[in-house]
Amino acid sequence: MSSASPRPLKRRSVIAAAAALPAVGALAACGDDENPDEAAADADAATASGTIRLGYFGNVTHAPALVGLEAGVFADTLPEAVTIEETVFNAGPSAIEALFADAIDISYIGPNPAINGWAQSGGEALHIIAGSTSGGAGLVVKPEITEVEDLRGKALATPQLGNTQDVAARYWLKEQGFATDENGGGDVSVTPIDNSEVAAAFDDGTVQAAWAVEPRYSDLLLKHGAVEFLNERELWEGGEFVTTHIIVSKTFLDEQPALVKAFLEGHLAALDYIAANPDEAQVKSNDRIEALTDKRLDDAVIAAAFANLSFTADPIAASLQGSKEHAVEIGLLEEVDLTGIYALDALNQVLADRGDTEVSAGDLA
Repeated sequence: MSSASPRPLKRRSVIAAAAALPAVGALAACGDDENPDEAAADADAATASGTIRLGYFGNVTHAPALVGLEAGVFADTLPEAVTIEETVFNAGPSAIEALFADAIDISYIGPNPAINGWAQSGGEALHIIAGSTSGGAGLVVKPEITEVEDLRGKALATPQLGNTQDVAARYWLKEQGFATDENGGGDVSVTPIDNSEVAAAFDDGTVQAAWAVEPRYSDLLLKHGAVEFLNERELWEGGEFVTTHIIVSKTFLDEQPALVKAFLEGHLAALDYIAANPDEAQVKSNDRIEALTDKRLDDAVIAAAFANLSFTADPIAASLQGSKEHAVEIGLLEEVDLTGIYALDALNQVLADRGDTEVSAGDLA
């Protein structure tokens, strides 16, 4: 990246609460019969113009978005005629609701909200266009919990009923022979607690374990006396699973393929920046988190979080299918066919232009 000051990126920032947008009765369908993947792949990103309404979270798991904005990577990469309008979300369901309401075009988001959005819309509202972040979650416990059976009768925190970590925790507990229910009953009391409140609940003994995601995972280990019981990487083939990926409104993909391709070029540039400047990327991420939340992560916590995360354009499709199957098995999701949820042609065109290896949707293509 040039050492010159980055071009200011025109943007508008909005903090979105879970119920900030009205429900939508009907979803927009495809505007024409053109294959959106082919249109996106053929689009000329260099001549793109218009506004991209971008959603993301003020969380280290969304570091490519944080760095892309804070370090000026998007500003340096996107064409001059492209404007980014930001909306910052606190939870996946509100991002999906915003996409349904045509309030955003593209969003960084976790896997389970994307699955739910695909299911709710019958595959008509969104596509996954790239990966972003892998890893960074798992089970941390009080020091006296040293084996699986010690979890019996204990309370285990997850961020939200039905979210990605909640599904992972409940499925793993079922695999260990423990019964759970949605009301905190069963052999292990799975207790949804907001991420901001987990540390206090862990400290006062309200919960004795947590299936946490970064940076809460590292915060509990470094500052609250927790010990790592299971890093979720151990449960997935190759040690990789999707934590954050990028979705796009199907309508936006159909109608603005050049803007989609231009954004993906910016996203890959943000990934390059993180890989080449890991220390600076941590600082820039923390700067953006502080600007959004008025709180700055401890330097040791964000460093540990970055070490526990991988940043990749590969959507790790097999793990999305696995997450879906886990949610169905524990009764938090009805069976849904994810075939077609990925639209990776635009990403693969950009990767090919760079001489990089293309990615695959596997069985979900």
